[in-house]
Amino acid sequence: MKNPVLGYLKKLFLSKRVIGEETALPNLVKADVLLQKLVSEKRIPGLAITVLEKGKTIFQRGYGYANIETRSPIDPLHTKFRIASVSKPIAATALANMVSEGSIDLDTSFYYYVPYYPKKEWDFTIRQLASHTAGIRSYKGIEFGLNKPYTIKESITFFKDDPLLFKPGTDYHYTSLDWVLISLAMQEVSKIPFEEYVNKKVLQPLKLKNTVAEIQKNNYINIASFYSKNRLGFRDAIAVNNYYKLAGGGFLSTSEDIANFGQAFLDEKVLDKKVLQPFLTSETINSKSTYYGLGWQVSEDNNGRPYYGHIGNGVGGYSNFYVYPKEEMVFSILINCTDPKVQDILDEIITTFLKAKSIV
Repeated sequence: MKNPVLGYLKKLFLSKRVIGEETALPNLVKADVLLQKLVSEKRIPGLAITVLEKGKTIFQRGYGYANIETRSPIDPLHTKFRIASVSKPIAATALANMVSEGSIDLDTSFYYYVPYYPKKEWDFTIRQLASHTAGIRSYKGIEFGLNKPYTIKESITFFKDDPLLFKPGTDYHYTSLDWVLISLAMQEVSKIPFEEYVNKKVLQPLKLKNTVAEIQKNNYINIASFYSKNRLGFRDAIAVNNYYKLAGGGFLSTSEDIANFGQAFLDEKVLDKKVLQPFLTSETINSKSTYYGLGWQVSEDNNGRPYYGHIGNGVGGYSNFYVYPKEEMVFSILINCTDPKVQDILDEIITTFLKAKSIV
């Protein structure tokens, strides 16, 4: 009698490698079923996933549609999504390059690099901006979805005169505006547009050919349509211009590129460990972990497994990016919808893959 599970997997994975032993296969079937249900139950329009183990692709697939109207399928190798705050680890890697070059010092005042920024009650450093401990405020109201052609330098207009929320270094407050300021400082130092520096120091060296800055004047190909969801279903997301917040949430990418980005860290192909150490180490406030390094979430899952990466939520895009160093696994999941409220399912899917890993 034929094994129905193996028959199913042969159809599912085709030529893709599956985690070694057959005892792991039910876990992978479960993950696939969960992913398919997200589409069939209309909880998401489309999704791309790439899972790497020891540098090899063990699961990669697209689900649902890049465009609902045309029923264009998702291609995890080529379909570009808004990766939202997964942009921060990319920007942090560019910042680490500047630290390595000696052109930026993490503990130097931000005002040293951007002297025209309005003075606040307290000084703050690049490190404090990168770790979200500088006291810069969050978006207010419609600022999250601005559709103005701001340059990075022009964009500080809408928040530059606001006071700090607290004395820098005494508390933690997550805000993408921290990274707007960092990218401005990097631009002032490098004397070239921020996106050019990132491309030269991060994207090209790591061969991330499908990762690009979202600039409206550019007509990139293979971009997923951007959706939001309400009780009536999916609708086109509001128009936004993400150029000014490239560092905090303005890049487009594929699930494969983001996974390969994470793998570069496991393979130690990025920068010297001493340079990266503060980026991938959680900051502490009053002896308590913030679970955040410099541009990277640094934490552990419910089973105590350490990881670093980032979750992203932006207009028309939702993303999960995790690197598990002990397991030597990388997860990249991209969705073309503003927060679809499926993080619990994504967590379950990732746990399912990690369980499959643990039994082989």
